[in-house]
Amino acid sequence: MIGRRRFITDNRNFLTMTPTPPPTADARPPLSDVNLEANLLPIQRVAQQLGLSADDLIPYGHHMAKVDISALRPGSPQGKLILVSSITPTPMGEGKTVTTIGLSQGINHLGFRAVACIRQPSLGPVFGVKGGAAGGGAAQVLPMEKLNLHLTGDIHAISAAHNLAAAALDARLYHEQRLGPAFSPQTGMPRLNIDAQQILWPRVVDHNDRALRQIRVGIGGGTHGVERADHVEITAASELMAILALSENLRDMRQRIGRIILAHATDGQAITADDLGVAGAMAALMKETIHPTLMQTTEQTPVLIHAGPFANIAHGNSSVLADRLGLQLAEYVVTEAGFGSDMGMEKFFNIKYRQSGIAPSCVVLVATIRSLKANSGVFDIKPGQPLPAEILNTHIPLLRQGCANLKWHIQHAKSYGLPVVVAVNRFPDDSAEELAFLNDYALSAGAVACEISDAFAKGGAGTATLAQHVIAACTQATAPTLPYPDNATLVQKIQVLAQRYGARDITFTPLARRQLDEITAAGFGHLPLCMAKTPLSISADARLKNVPVDFVLPVTSCAVSAGAGFVRIYAGDIMTMPGLGTQPAYYHIDIDDEGHIHGLS
Repeated sequence: MIGRRRFITDNRNFLTMTPTPPPTADARPPLSDVNLEANLLPIQRVAQQLGLSADDLIPYGHHMAKVDISALRPGSPQGKLILVSSITPTPMGEGKTVTTIGLSQGINHLGFRAVACIRQPSLGPVFGVKGGAAGGGAAQVLPMEKLNLHLTGDIHAISAAHNLAAAALDARLYHEQRLGPAFSPQTGMPRLNIDAQQILWPRVVDHNDRALRQIRVGIGGGTHGVERADHVEITAASELMAILALSENLRDMRQRIGRIILAHATDGQAITADDLGVAGAMAALMKETIHPTLMQTTEQTPVLIHAGPFANIAHGNSSVLADRLGLQLAEYVVTEAGFGSDMGMEKFFNIKYRQSGIAPSCVVLVATIRSLKANSGVFDIKPGQPLPAEILNTHIPLLRQGCANLKWHIQHAKSYGLPVVVAVNRFPDDSAEELAFLNDYALSAGAVACEISDAFAKGGAGTATLAQHVIAACTQATAPTLPYPDNATLVQKIQVLAQRYGARDITFTPLARRQLDEITAAGFGHLPLCMAKTPLSISADARLKNVPVDFVLPVTSCAVSAGAGFVRIYAGDIMTMPGLGTQPAYYHIDIDDEGHIHGLS
């Protein structure tokens, strides 16, 4: 049995640098006169607390290191996994990452060994609307700027591997057309007969850039290549990112990359990365990405950061390997799923759990008083705009209306067979009356506990009581219940999820019908679904707030991620390349003469 052991939690020296608050009207006041990094331990000491040796580490400076996956020991004692999700997201943010980091610190504060597992931030959101993804206040990952800017280079390696395949496709298309029947005699390679209109693999870049949503490549023809329409996606949307997050080892990752369908031939046959002969080189570029990165929180609680798939067009969770490593090294692993329970949490069970067998022991749903009021649907709240007085001030009727969304998410999480704890991410102006109402409502809706989280202001001490409830929930004997079997048809699987969302009907475009038939005929009908829809509503329409009813779920197109092992169902128009707003987060970021980065949060 894993022994109980506290990490160092003496925070007397932590804090001379004031963290920059998010540029919103409702930001919490920053911690003052504190240096969040004064207490940082050398990463070797953080590793030693987990029982890792120097041979298990691949150092990246003083405070980061990759953990070689050779440190995984099959058959080792396993800790408990805690899955953090939330209500339907709002522009104000619910604080899932702060809660994830703070809860791991709170468990450690109680004397247990805890590890947090989170995804690597994409530079798109970092410089766009959301800003960084390191948590905040007294519950964040340090060094924060290292996490948010490049980390150990995994996203760049994925970009390079992805774009190599894109370049290889266009090169093969060009040379086969240039040489015609002489291609095979001259090269010794079979003709792939790539259909230029059926190339499925766009290029990627790790930035928000709306100007790249529709482009033309090969302009001018001739030696410039074959001219055709294309687009660029953000790196986190790459199937390679999902593959990294789901792989068990290097061999598994290489095999998955080889199965990626890059294009179709003129006769309709799928062309894979192995067919193109590029899979090996792609895997070589991604070799070092297989190892999770180890960092620490403001209280030296270890954090494993690995992969960064988005939760709409992928499964939106940290990696299988980081989970396995954390569960081997700690008594409790706290991991975060992207967006609300209808997004990342749903995909954890239907995709990640099905493939890995890693099961959480409980679900923590994060909510705030103001986000519940925003979910009432009474107001059209936009990022950066001042909040209505009814949201900032005590207003029980508005809170009661918005709590219907919380009830839906509690029931949805419970439908997977796990106990649910509600974590209320408290703001300074939250009233005692509203907090008491929310507590009673959550318990009546089926949560086993509802507890305040003061992670932002107090770190582990501010989540210790929440941690006690979560640990108690983890003692329940549970096993996940999945909503559909593998052998159900793709249409049946879509129907099951649509009914759970509350849809009265589903519509399929002719394209979607044809693609479902083709995916099934190609032997992929057994795969689970990745429902690509808006995260801003339980439905597929971002305008429908709270708990929508009597709506139609529109299935517009479908595609198979053969390497990652799921079928993407597009419900509406899903953007795979975000754009920058009028005042992106990069406006607040700068560097001084000493190299200190300011404005990154």
